[in-house]
Amino acid sequence: MSTLNQKMTNYRWVICAMLFFATTVNYLDRQVLSLTWNDFIKPEFHWTDTDYGTITGLFSLIYAISMLFAGRLVDWLDTKKGYLWAIGIWSVGACIHAFCGIATSGITAGKWFVGFEGARETISTVNDIGMVTTVSVTLFIFARLVLALGEAGNFPAAIKATAEYFPKKDRAYSTSIFNAGAAVGALIAPVSIPPLAEALGWEMAFIVIGALGFIWMGFWMFIYKKPEKHPRVNKAELAYILSDNDSEKASVKERLSFLKCFRYKQTWAFAVGKFMTDGVWWFYLFWTPAYLSSVYGLKSSDGAAMAAIFVLYAITLLSIYACKLPTVIIAKTGKNPYAARMQAMLIFAFFPLLALLAQPLGGISYWIPVIIIGIAGAAHQSWSANIFSTVGDMFPKKAIATITGIGGMAGGLGSFLINKSSGVLFDHAEETNMILLGFEGKSAGYFIVFSICAVAYLIGWTIMKSLVPKYKVITDL
Repeated sequence: MSTLNQKMTNYRWVICAMLFFATTVNYLDRQVLSLTWNDFIKPEFHWTDTDYGTITGLFSLIYAISMLFAGRLVDWLDTKKGYLWAIGIWSVGACIHAFCGIATSGITAGKWFVGFEGARETISTVNDIGMVTTVSVTLFIFARLVLALGEAGNFPAAIKATAEYFPKKDRAYSTSIFNAGAAVGALIAPVSIPPLAEALGWEMAFIVIGALGFIWMGFWMFIYKKPEKHPRVNKAELAYILSDNDSEKASVKERLSFLKCFRYKQTWAFAVGKFMTDGVWWFYLFWTPAYLSSVYGLKSSDGAAMAAIFVLYAITLLSIYACKLPTVIIAKTGKNPYAARMQAMLIFAFFPLLALLAQPLGGISYWIPVIIIGIAGAAHQSWSANIFSTVGDMFPKKAIATITGIGGMAGGLGSFLINKSSGVLFDHAEETNMILLGFEGKSAGYFIVFSICAVAYLIGWTIMKSLVPKYKVITDL
């Protein structure tokens, strides 16, 4: 049967589903701390917002540095092995959070073999609270370091797999689907993690969620092969997958110069876009549970808080449909993929401006900022899927993971700055009873950060457009 008459298989969507589940697990692992620290871990170790901001900020910084090398590692190991290493490391990192209490008990009181409950009892008898705080924060930073090292490989590997299994015209949509795993992970987290922590202890929440990654690894080992080598991909589907890749065949074996990547404005445009906006998403991810607790008195294990966070991230799933916008623009105007994506990203950049109203209208009901943050999150995920796809539009396959890693590093640096500074700001606002435009204490601090988050996308888009005003494919890497 000829390729023209052969019915095309759809195995590429199985791969997309695997990327979706990996990203879901990635964000579940990332969310365990944000949903347990304020109500379960903070009372045990006497943390402040600054301590939590330090932990999340350093996670972002380590993640940023790791992203720079994770992309290179994935390009070197290739997609299958690179992804296995990434999820294996981050799953180990997720699980070792659970043992920070036991280690704190051992270091501060000399009691190591006490179990989770015994560790909590031992720590409560230690008189030097400052030592307990310092030791526990240090141990959690180490656990986050391991988690960050592994999680840094997720997006470079996923974007590379998407480029291997989808033609350019489908990459934004397929990216939006696996990228929706971030929202789904955040969606599942509030209805699963606090009840786990309440019933079994915060330690088991880390272990149970962390173990999901090892299950995914077992499936990935048997499911993933290059499309040209996969028996489940027929000739018709392979021809569709490779429909716009002929220009890359000649140079695919050439060695990629890492430093050369920085010579291109396209690299800097992608990095600036990530730097300006990734921190916004991570702020919402890491601080929303604490925001509801601090400003509205909603404990993360309360039904109202779980419902609010669930609704928030359910709204972000609108990004799956929004990411079809570039395809619609291409079909109606005939624009090239980059121009269509930039037009769509400009539209998405206006929605986060609603965050300016989160605090002013929050006095009516906590549901208003929840819905606003959800809409801003949906806009971010739509923006994110398209900015990732610009890499595949302009760079050859062999450079995609590396460029994605560079952008991820920039995004991680932005996330470090917003998470670390937010923790310091919130403590300062509370201690000084800061007053700003009618808001007092932490509410004033959140108003400041929400305002920064609101304008970040338009600033990022303007700089990107200035650096790369027109579509230009990189052919000399």
